[in-house]
This record gives sequence, structure tokens and C-alpha cells, in this order.
Amino acid sequence: MTRIPISARGSLAIGERALVIVPTYNESENVTRIVPLILAQDSRLDVLVVDDNSPDGTGQLADALAAADPRVHVLHRAGKEGLGRAYLAGFTWALERDYAFIFEMDADFSHDPGHLPEFLAAIRDADLVLGSRYRNGRVTVVNWPMTRLILSYGANIYARAVTGLRLGDATGGFKCFRREVLMAIPLDQVRSNGYAFQIEMSFRAWKRGFRIAEIPIVFHDRTEGESKMSKRIVREAIWMVWRLRWWAITVESARLNQRLHFCLVRTSD
Repeated sequence: MTRIPISARGSLAIGERALVIVPTYNESENVTRIVPLILAQDSRLDVLVVDDNSPDGTGQLADALAAADPRVHVLHRAGKEGLGRAYLAGFTWALERDYAFIFEMDADFSHDPGHLPEFLAAIRDADLVLGSRYRNGRVTVVNWPMTRLILSYGANIYARAVTGLRLGDATGGFKCFRREVLMAIPLDQVRSNGYAFQIEMSFRAWKRGFRIAEIPIVFHDRTEGESKMSKRIVREAIWMVWRLRWWAITVESARLNQRLHFCLVRTSD
């Protein structure tokens, strides 16, 4: 795990709380280890485990953690509906409560809990903070096969080229949102689930004028459990970026038409 110097650690303001959303499906090897490490980073961090009815008992293990600590919460879903749907359910749960900041974080230790204070420090000057594996020309990924690294790096180049989104790591899933960002995005209109979900959420925030910052993280490939990556997730990402581009064009066109109409009305007056 990455050790964060005390001088680099951020903290929440008095009265503010943050929620770390951790989606799970068959993460029994990891959930009982990752949750305590998250809580240890700051006393005002809570955890919401969103479990998709894991056959391996992950949900029951999360319930035991919640019974022992009021800062741990569990949201049970009926079945496996995908990462994006899990996060959307978690966002809705968080927005119904008083959390100032909402995190996305993997359960498999690919996202080091030690980075959480860095996010809390960076969010002071941003609306959305992304943990980047590709920052300033460096690749900070541990234990990935070369094929997976090429796929991920190439996906980011492709997403930037199609959407214009100026991020080093648009597909990364370690994020911190201000609640205002999630309130401004129509969550019921978000359609993507895997890699594409991460691109879509950042794209929608960017198009609404929110400030996005990237901080470097070290990404560790999982050592326990099975990866959820699939060909379907890759195909979704390929097509979703074009949908986002088309959506942005139609939105800009509508705004331009409104401005032209306003100018014509004023001229006629």
C-alpha cells in the first residue's frame, strides 16, 4: 500500500461528511479488509457497500461490518446489474443524506485507501477529483499484463479524441464528487455501465462547467477474487463515446438556437 505523508493529508471541514461507495459482487476475500482501512483514513468518512446479491456471501459479511460500526452501511440489490447501476444506486442513497463528498472506489484493493486524504485535499479546489494512472507522462499501474495496459491506455486516447474530454485517465474509477455535481447531473439519463460509465460521468460534469482535477495514484491489480472486465464492457465504451459526442452536439445546437431566437426577439422589439 502507498504510504501518504502526514503533511499531505487533507481533512473535512467541521460538520462535513464524506461517503465512500464500494460496489461488490463476490468480494468476500476483500470486503472485510478494505472497509476498516477506508474508515481509518478519516473519522468523518462513511462507507456504503452496494452488493449485487453476491453468491459468495459478500453481502452478509458487509452486514456484519455494519452491525459493528455505525459508519458502515449496506445497500442490497436483487442481482448483478453492473458497476454503473451500482454507483447510481449509491449516488441516490448518498444524495438523500447530508454527505458533502461522494467517492467511487473499488473493493479489490486496486484503489489504495491511503490515497483518500489526498482526494479530500484536492477537492477543496475542484468539483470532481479523479485518481489518474496516466499523469505527466507516467504510467503508475502495478501487475497488469501488457495487453490490459494497452487496452486501458488506448481507450483513454480514443475517449479524448472522440469526446474532447481533456483528461489523462478518463476511464479510471477512483473518484470524489462534490454533491452539487451529482445533483446537477440527471442520473436517470446515465446509460453506461463499465469503462463507459466513468467516461460519461466525467463528460457530463465537464459539459456542465464543473472544475475537474486529476491526482496521481498507484493502481494495483487485484490479488484476490476475479476481474469483472468483459468484451461487452469494451464494446459499450467504444460506442458510448460517440453517443456522448452526439449528445454534446445536440445540446450545443439547442443552446445556439435559443441564443439566436433571443437575439431575433430583441432585434424585432
